[in-house]
Amino acid sequence: MVRTENLTNYHSHSLYCDGRANMEDFVRFALSGGFTSYGFSSHAPLPFSTAWTMEWDSMDDYLAEFRRLKARYAGQIELYIGLEIDYLNEESNPSIARFRELPLDYCIGSVHLLYNDKGEVVDIDVSADKFRTIVNKEFGGDLMRVVHLYYERLMRMVELGGFDIVGHADKMHYNAAAYRPGLLDEPWYDALMQDYFNAIARKGYIVEVNTKAWLDLGTFYPNERYFPMLLEKGIRVQVNSDSHYPERINNGRLQALAALQASGYHTVTERYNNEWKDMPLIINT
Repeated sequence: MVRTENLTNYHSHSLYCDGRANMEDFVRFALSGGFTSYGFSSHAPLPFSTAWTMEWDSMDDYLAEFRRLKARYAGQIELYIGLEIDYLNEESNPSIARFRELPLDYCIGSVHLLYNDKGEVVDIDVSADKFRTIVNKEFGGDLMRVVHLYYERLMRMVELGGFDIVGHADKMHYNAAAYRPGLLDEPWYDALMQDYFNAIARKGYIVEVNTKAWLDLGTFYPNERYFPMLLEKGIRVQVNSDSHYPERINNGRLQALAALQASGYHTVTERYNNEWKDMPLIINT
């Protein structure tokens, strides 16, 4: 199997959560696109039901279907199984034993949810317009507080561990900057990001460059402005599409690789032979 062009992806959703196709459809698209390494990362179960996460009673089927696909496509593509696990609270996060005991190849740690003043769970992974409404309705219009709550949860997730990859590391940035233009240039926000990436660097996690929003919003997560900061801190990176549709698994990959290269990166982290390896960053347009 020739490994070229960094044709890999480890953030992918299927019908087991909020993806729009079965796992085998993603494998077929990956093969047709020349991918050499591909991983599944369904949204892990939460303590309550949602429209976008797995249920625990689907876990055995999820793992069994992966084993079937891994055997069927052996020699054609390296397949890996993971979960995208939310930090919700101290009882539900990537570090808890129930997740650690699963036979997974890797995990992604993410934050999609906050608690409002009433202790109610609020989904802040929404459009910019919905985000504005949520900030005003649930948090009294205090954007700075929402941003701090978000990064406090991410920092706690980083501290507790139980995952390999930081998912869409600063996904808050787009909606927050839409709510308050110029936010990313404010000194307090830059200091927050410095502390956040310092914590990631100390723990040695991989940061994905998430390309899901590239075609629609023209941004990566983390924001491209932070790529030099990541490099300076010695943080390993990889490019993932966070795709919910098979035909989108390659979206934004070349643009992300080019942006990383322009920032000084020469390698990206990929999984081969069940190990994370730093592979040369290669761009063939």
